[in-house]
Amino acid sequence: MTVIDLRSDTVTQPTPGMREAMANAASGDDVYGEDPSVNQLEAELARRLGFASALFVPTGTMSNLLALMAHCERGEEYIVGQQAHTYKYEGGGAAVLGSIQPQPLDVQADGSLDLTQVAEAIKPDDFHFARTRLLALENTMQGKVLPLSYLAAARAFTREHGLALHLDGARLYNAAVKLGVDAREIAQHFDSVSVCLSKGLGAPIGSVLCGSSELIAKARRLRKMVGGGMRQAGSLAAAGLYALDHQVERLAEDHANAQWLGEELRKAGYTVEPVQTNMVYVQVGDQAQALKRFAAARGITLSAASRLRMVTHLDVSRAQIEQVVATFVEFSRK
Repeated sequence: MTVIDLRSDTVTQPTPGMREAMANAASGDDVYGEDPSVNQLEAELARRLGFASALFVPTGTMSNLLALMAHCERGEEYIVGQQAHTYKYEGGGAAVLGSIQPQPLDVQADGSLDLTQVAEAIKPDDFHFARTRLLALENTMQGKVLPLSYLAAARAFTREHGLALHLDGARLYNAAVKLGVDAREIAQHFDSVSVCLSKGLGAPIGSVLCGSSELIAKARRLRKMVGGGMRQAGSLAAAGLYALDHQVERLAEDHANAQWLGEELRKAGYTVEPVQTNMVYVQVGDQAQALKRFAAARGITLSAASRLRMVTHLDVSRAQIEQVVATFVEFSRK
């Protein structure tokens, strides 16, 4: 039985073309700065997003951690959403490893942070308080795309208040494809951007942090400190380069599959949140565990949450999405 895994787009497997690129990649010692494939990936993504420099790291969690630690010193603070990955899903790394205080705020329905609330959260210049240094946003945020107008407003706001602006752009390219713009149009508003290659883009591992030369030099030192220096990483970088060249535009297929899935489940009587990109959120209440077991028996892997998230990706076809819908319909009738 072929398993249909909708837990996340992190479960994607390298395509045949990507595997070939990985097998043929040139490698060197990246800690010494001598891996040509890594150097090419860093230079290429920095160029595409409009930054001076970039750093290849194993994970998005590390990329975000290095950004926070490069922007903030011990005892300083960053403002972030309550549901943001950098705050909720990265093990408290900024606080534990960076001694950086998070100031979480409620995320708005569209995935943004209310800039009025952000302004109220900025600490006065007083030794009683941690210094507020950074605003961290996420795009996409639980599948929602932040409007370009909001990003421009956030950029103006942070300049006015003397803050840096970081983007957890794990799914930056999903946002760009949804908006129909080059990813640079999003990235231009930020001082640093983290991009995951191992989600919808389909690479097996890796994220890239982009920023100024000074910021990336600091992040490179921090990467070594937290154990992220890699040696012959050329095959991993080659996968990322292949993903950027061949697997960005096809994200629209994932979005279309998610849109169709959401519409069909709504027709079947389920409560489904509006779908923008490759994430479908369905309210299943106390039936979550039963639904997970029911789906697993039919070759479908789901998480178990009352607000159930399903993520479409390159290893899930429209025909398989139809199987998922049929399973949900069958479950609702049992």
